[in-house]
Amino acid sequence: MEFVLETMTFTYDVVVIGAGHAGCEAAVAAARLGSHTCLITMDMNKIGQMSCNPAVGGIAKGQIVREVDAMGGYMGIVTDRTVIQFRMLNRSKGPAMWSPRAQCDRGKYIWVWREVLDGIDNLNIWQDTVTELLVCEEGESRRVTGVKTQLGVTIQAEAVILTAGTFLNGLLHFGPVKIPGGRVAEPAAYQLTESITKHGIATARMKTGTPVRIDKRSVDFSQMDVQEGETDFHTFSFLNSPRPLRQLSCWTCYTNEQCHDILRRGLPESPLYNGQIQSIGPRYCPSIETKIVTFPDKEQHQLFLEPEGESTNELYLNGFSSSLPMDIQVEALKQIPALRNIVIYRPGYAIEYDFFDPTQLRHTLESKVIHNFFLAGQVNGTTGYEEAAGQGLIAGINAHINCHGGEPFTLRRDEAYIGVLIDDLVTKGVDEPYRMFTSRAEYRILLRQDNADARLTEKAYQLGLAQRERYDIYCQKREQIARILDFAGNYSIKPALINNALEQLDTTPLQRGCKLLELVGRPQLTLENLAPHIPELARTLDSINERKEEVIEAAEIQIKYSGYIERERIIAEKMQRLENIKIRGHFDHACLSSLSTEARQKLTKIDPETLAQAQRIPGVSPSDINVLLVLMGR
Repeated sequence: MEFVLETMTFTYDVVVIGAGHAGCEAAVAAARLGSHTCLITMDMNKIGQMSCNPAVGGIAKGQIVREVDAMGGYMGIVTDRTVIQFRMLNRSKGPAMWSPRAQCDRGKYIWVWREVLDGIDNLNIWQDTVTELLVCEEGESRRVTGVKTQLGVTIQAEAVILTAGTFLNGLLHFGPVKIPGGRVAEPAAYQLTESITKHGIATARMKTGTPVRIDKRSVDFSQMDVQEGETDFHTFSFLNSPRPLRQLSCWTCYTNEQCHDILRRGLPESPLYNGQIQSIGPRYCPSIETKIVTFPDKEQHQLFLEPEGESTNELYLNGFSSSLPMDIQVEALKQIPALRNIVIYRPGYAIEYDFFDPTQLRHTLESKVIHNFFLAGQVNGTTGYEEAAGQGLIAGINAHINCHGGEPFTLRRDEAYIGVLIDDLVTKGVDEPYRMFTSRAEYRILLRQDNADARLTEKAYQLGLAQRERYDIYCQKREQIARILDFAGNYSIKPALINNALEQLDTTPLQRGCKLLELVGRPQLTLENLAPHIPELARTLDSINERKEEVIEAAEIQIKYSGYIERERIIAEKMQRLENIKIRGHFDHACLSSLSTEARQKLTKIDPETLAQAQRIPGVSPSDINVLLVLMGR
């Protein structure tokens, strides 16, 4: 069969550059909403590649994945299908801090993503490297028109989403050895950054790194502590997809002084400390050499040895990210008893890459400089698969909206961690790779992992992204939770009938009657440990046929933390009043002499949409906000 190039369509609604975690979610969202979409990747065998640890979730990151899933994204589904260890972190703390985390099979994660993409209507994949962003100048404004590729192909598009990760002018550092690349053994992308910055979009360099990979057969596990996973009802997807793969253990051990001495000996050859690397590095995921310099009195650092797959011998050494020379890395590791005889697949390395100033973006992740040009993921200065996926989802939705009409779609800080993430990026910018933490969210008790569907699924269904099956599951869960809350709020408990049980459950007997709702608020009591003593409660819980444990947990959280939840909701509603005061276009901030000089500069640069966003800009004081309030009143 003769291949005729002219028969191929090189005109699309949306083009997505890069098929990592941001690119995959962006392409799927745009295509499923109805945009004819092209996903461009250098290597179709590396779609959804986990460049560092093959793990999804973690503190605050797990909440983002659940939000992506609640919106109809696929990261949670793909994770559940490829998980080899699942844990719920922070169980000893309140539910606002509970964060799911999964260790995945790296290879299977890629191929499950390929299956997802291959099954999406309106979505084509093109293997190539983009070298130029095509932009049309219309007076003083600019609009994207498509891209050019290394193969000489011009692809026209109404909207373009850049999700190139660490590939833009990427440079790998193995001690003094420098190798161009976007990941180990993968080429970097050149020319594209320059074709973007010439239009006035600011760029800078960032640095991240990854640790050594170890052959499992060379490890003495008797010298390590085992860390088992959990097998309860929790999953990432609200569709409750099963875990088909064999569940595996992880292990922990510690560095020691002998290991640290060798690492210190290698510091003169460290790219981080000899001037070879000048770019911004991560503060919250530091290299092992940074740890020993920052904490010189600390005698040991914990390491986690984690499997890369269900059947591979390759292990990931979490906590030992390094760009030191290979011989220093290996010699230092051999001072740890469990790793005395290690054999490695490859050493750790650092990578430098280009990113763009996210304050030049709108909350939709569209560039303020080039119309219909969107950026998502590490190109915005973030780090982490989960942060990338959340941005990709929002960029894909809004790229589709820009092509076909509709109101811009954004999420507020009290609606989602994704909203916190994007607002932080576009309002505050970044001075280091941005990583999400629960502490960044002022309304984190509203943004729990258990209620992501209650916050977002209806929005996504109205948008057309969440399918009917997902919406029906959410509605059923909502009705079942309401049934439990209604029963608990109306059922009266008499002391004579429950006090013996309360003593058995190690809690104070009742002096007077109360509603069940009040009783469940006690820390020692749960709906399930009370059910054997209250037949009506047992019947209510038994009436829940599907997702019983998930529903009970969600209802119980609402009961136990109702006071905190309500207080935070009131605070959020007060702040929403400032969110409703639109200021963009009302002022020439540079001319407002009643504002401080710093406020004028910051407000001119960021051009906030609302008064609430202006309030969050570093350098804008409460008195500056009061000035704007007075001016808006006029």
